Amino acid sequence: MIANPTPTPYVRKVSPRWLVGLTLAVAVVLPAALFGGILVLSPLTKPEMIGAVVKAVTGANIATWSATARYGLYAGGLVVLALLLLTFGATVSGATVWWEMRVSARMQSRIGYNRVGAGGFFQWIADAVKLIFKEDLVPAEADHLLFRVAPYFVFVGFALTFVVLPWGESLIAADLNVGIFYMIAVTALVVVGILLAGWSSNSKWALFGGMRSAAQVISYEIPAGVAVMVPVLMAGTLSMQGIIRAQGAWPWQWFVFTNPFAFLAFVIFFIAQLAEGNRTPFDLPEAESELVAGYLSEYSGFRFAFYFLVEFGNLWVMAAVAATLFLGGWQVPFAGPEVFAAARGAGPLPGAGWWGLQVLSMAVFAVKVFAVLNLIVWIRWTLPRIRIDQMMTLCWKYLVPLAFFAFVATLLWVIAVARVPQLASVSGIVLTIAGAVVLALFLRQTKANISAVGDRVDFTNW
Repeated sequence: MIANPTPTPYVRKVSPRWLVGLTLAVAVVLPAALFGGILVLSPLTKPEMIGAVVKAVTGANIATWSATARYGLYAGGLVVLALLLLTFGATVSGATVWWEMRVSARMQSRIGYNRVGAGGFFQWIADAVKLIFKEDLVPAEADHLLFRVAPYFVFVGFALTFVVLPWGESLIAADLNVGIFYMIAVTALVVVGILLAGWSSNSKWALFGGMRSAAQVISYEIPAGVAVMVPVLMAGTLSMQGIIRAQGAWPWQWFVFTNPFAFLAFVIFFIAQLAEGNRTPFDLPEAESELVAGYLSEYSGFRFAFYFLVEFGNLWVMAAVAATLFLGGWQVPFAGPEVFAAARGAGPLPGAGWWGLQVLSMAVFAVKVFAVLNLIVWIRWTLPRIRIDQMMTLCWKYLVPLAFFAFVATLLWVIAVARVPQLASVSGIVLTIAGAVVLALFLRQTKANISAVGDRVDFTNW
């Protein structure tokens, strides 16, 4: 018998200082530049603001320009803003992959990404480059046209959501008065792309995955859509910015706490979003154990990358929508509408203080989104995948009736609050205290679990 060779001991990776510096530059400077571009261009691409900028820089009055020239200037600004938003979507998707792998590794006492770049941060860049250069294969028996265009449906459905996402007090590409309706409409393109991928591949595994996705997404859109109507009823508007402005900056002023039925709607909406985003425990359309990779089975190269770019980028969108509807969005403590109005001033261009408040509102929004995103990651690496019959039972027997109950109860709650305004304040304070107690107990139990197994946060393998 041949003796087992001595296992090679694990050698810690020590990143040189220049690599650490380069990693920090990419990890900090790139997001900061994208956030800065969105911060500047979101308000400046509005017609009234862009005219003031042109006059301040060149002294020209665009009101005297031809209609073609004015519209060309507006369109050019919107194109640049759109490119920034798309770049942010792609970047946050890749960075989310890295973050999830690091967090899941820590949860499972593994090392995770740590070889490409300091802390493995360049791994998502390496994966993207690899997928771009891989051969683009199309099965001989597939529907070539639909097979090729299916990923673009998914990407367009994802990209269009950034049009109405509010990043700050005045930081939004287009504050549509039907923003929520628009969001629900454009995200339907994602399921179209998934269905096309499954059917056009001419593969039974891909077809099963596509049909699962159709059943799953269409089913869970019903409780999600009804739950979305709860904050709409409370705010009295479909505008994303309007819903945020109807809330306050403090937790007891958020919709999730000021109405006990809104808390139920938040839970329903969050679960439905996990299902629509194919996140564990609802990742049945791409269940590797029985479907190889589901609707993605026949894809390779950059078309394969499109689907995962959207899947991980959707984490930011899901978290952003949840923060907007239920968690107060960008609302800054001690800075109400009058503070923003005073800081803006009466001139055509805002003052420096107004820009500082915009940065602060964007930071508040980003922190809330990141917190919800971490909750999504935590759930994925905690819960097992459920069966398809359990998934449909949860939707139709429980979430749909509960969503309609929350909707009807909110109608009655709004009537009651109109007559007794103190109800919203009392509910907000009580539910906020209850949430704080639950969070404290959770953190204490987490600390006890970590102490029991002797785990510690070890940064030496970064």
